[in-house]
Amino acid sequence: MFEKLKKLETRYIELEHMLADHSLMADTEKYNKLAKELSGLKTPVFMFREYNKLAREIVDLESMLEEKHDAQLLDMARIELPPLKEKQAALEAKIKETLKGEDKDAGKDVIVEIRQGTGGAEAALFAADLYRMYAQYAASKGWDVELFSSHPTDAGGFKEIIFGVRGRDAFRRLKFESGVHRVQRVPATEAQGRIHTSTATVAVMVEPEDVELQINPSDLTVETYRASSAGGQHMQKTESAVRITHIPTGLVVTCQDERSQGKNKLKAMRVLRTRLLDEKQQADAKKASDERKVLIGTGDRSEKIRTYNYPDRRVTDHRINYTSFQLESIMDGQFEEFTDALIKAAEEKAAAAE
Repeated sequence: MFEKLKKLETRYIELEHMLADHSLMADTEKYNKLAKELSGLKTPVFMFREYNKLAREIVDLESMLEEKHDAQLLDMARIELPPLKEKQAALEAKIKETLKGEDKDAGKDVIVEIRQGTGGAEAALFAADLYRMYAQYAASKGWDVELFSSHPTDAGGFKEIIFGVRGRDAFRRLKFESGVHRVQRVPATEAQGRIHTSTATVAVMVEPEDVELQINPSDLTVETYRASSAGGQHMQKTESAVRITHIPTGLVVTCQDERSQGKNKLKAMRVLRTRLLDEKQQADAKKASDERKVLIGTGDRSEKIRTYNYPDRRVTDHRINYTSFQLESIMDGQFEEFTDALIKAAEEKAAAAE
């Protein structure tokens, strides 16, 4: 813990020097980014400095008790020492709590991918329902939602939809949504009234900063083509759609929702960079067995995490065995109770592992 705090303090001092350079103020975006990072480090760094100050005072008093001094001075040292140690212990616990809640990705934006699973047309409709649920939840939080790519079906569903979410705590509150979501309900086209089970897969990924992931342009194949989905006649007249292939990994990203080829390329690159970073993080997580002990579930995208049962108005998260009978409200984006329960469970597991 203290090694980590030393690194945070070193970075804090480095940022102070960087922000003191008046030439940096010309670059508003960079200045604001560094100022935000500095602000985020302030609390743990100041607590660390206070802890070190208490530690020095305790050492001085203990040294005094081991030396020869007059009785009055020694009595004063004996009286002052216990409260200082109590204060130090309380501050150490507070520092641990602060660092426990710290997530290096907590303040970052995310890209969410939803794909229909088993169940055909009904699965595509469920994918659309999940998108609306997340969009409404984001709106309630004041977050911005940016559509990247979508493949709609004739019935109003989505084979796939990719969108970004930007806002405070977006990753912290959405990261547990990754996995297989299952729905049990009677489809509108079901004449016999039988309940069908369908699935959709959700992937929530941190959108990387430029410095976190570098891509060699020679590793990319960029193709343009005419968009096939709805979007106006211009989509059929110009090759505005973009397909980017990352040769080393074989990852392919397409984007055709924008009218401009340039905008589609920028969005496709953002999705590609996010997927590449996510693959790296998934691989790192598999190697770090100690870290995996504190995760909710396995983190596997093929893991069934939640069931939405319409006949019983019941939603169950299988990772923490949490059930709510407010299905309508949840599908309207009011699933804060699940988010809170998952965050609490993750923190408890992390504390137990520690």
